[in-house]
Amino acid sequence: MTLVWKLLRRHISIPQFAGFAFANLFGMLIVLLGYQFYCDVLPVFTSQDSFMKANYVIVSKKVGAASSISGRTNSFTDADIEELSKQKFVSRVGTFTSTNYKVDARMGINGQPILSSEIFFESVPDGFVDVSLADWKYEKGSHEVPIILPRTYINMYNFGFAQSHSLPKISEGLVGMIDFNIYIYGDGKHDEFKGRVIGFSNRLNTILVPQSFMDWSNSVYASDRQSYPTRLIVEMKNPADNNIAKYFDDKGLEVDDDKLQNEKTTYFLRMMVTVVMIVGAIISILSFYILMLSIYLLVQKNTTKLENLLLIGYSPLKVAFPYELLTLCLNASVLVVVLVVVALVRGYYMDVIATLFPQFGYGSMFPSVVLGLSLFVVVSVANMIAIYRKMMRIWWRKDM
Repeated sequence: MTLVWKLLRRHISIPQFAGFAFANLFGMLIVLLGYQFYCDVLPVFTSQDSFMKANYVIVSKKVGAASSISGRTNSFTDADIEELSKQKFVSRVGTFTSTNYKVDARMGINGQPILSSEIFFESVPDGFVDVSLADWKYEKGSHEVPIILPRTYINMYNFGFAQSHSLPKISEGLVGMIDFNIYIYGDGKHDEFKGRVIGFSNRLNTILVPQSFMDWSNSVYASDRQSYPTRLIVEMKNPADNNIAKYFDDKGLEVDDDKLQNEKTTYFLRMMVTVVMIVGAIISILSFYILMLSIYLLVQKNTTKLENLLLIGYSPLKVAFPYELLTLCLNASVLVVVLVVVALVRGYYMDVIATLFPQFGYGSMFPSVVLGLSLFVVVSVANMIAIYRKMMRIWWRKDM
């Protein structure tokens, strides 16, 4: 074995092996980083809302469009709701109820005020809110109100206010840090309530309160006012039914298309990552040929001496082992360097993702580690087989 190592060291071409290492590193980095980025970003577009099921859609009337149901008004009447409920593709229909009184709110984080504005609440029937009824409950006379905030509120805080004021970022598990004071005015009355934030919603752009609180507060602070809903929440039996789009178009209705846009974005994300990974794979394949060419040239230079080693009793496996060990060490070194670089780059972009979407957590590098180890095994086994076959050719030639 010592003789083989001495032969190997004498004819090693540093530039050739450096070229292989660089090409392999570059190709594997593209593949692993693209795949890791895809795994980290995909939940942003495919995760379901914490409080609304996937088959719920929010329906409203097109602004300025004539409706065959009730003329040009943008409000839904009882007849509108009844007709929609009778459609075969609809399981049930609920209405958004709005406040008919004035609401002021002050929002803060750990005593630091960040928002003071006039707002309004909305509610939907409790059956449409996918949360424990023990949390989503208001008792008459209580001055604490559970609320669900739009995700955009907390994103603006995390990405803007928190960074500029060195404040902690808020995620699902830290909703208790939010102070939400509510001031209600109406019918000559004025009361203060404490909002208890139980979470955030991706699909709702309004502040949601329980239906029981909405009914009670409207009866107390706006007893002489009545309004028709302008939005409906509809549970679909099959959201992919082609009749849905035709019916909504005929009736002048529109659906919030966030889910559709997310599906389009996910498709393009997959396509882009696939292209990037293909480019990386091509570079890795080329690096494989560079390595094999280097090994073959190294073996070719030592053919006569290797034949002599085989003649004096060395087996092809023993003669091939130093070359195989060299390729394993090179491949392992490249894998380690690539994983370190992926970790550094991932740490940068995950800070941005965690700021914009704190609810998704930090994830792990498990996908890229598994893929990297798989590529390492495949390439190394292919290298070892090729080297062994080369040695066997020399073995057969010396027997001729």
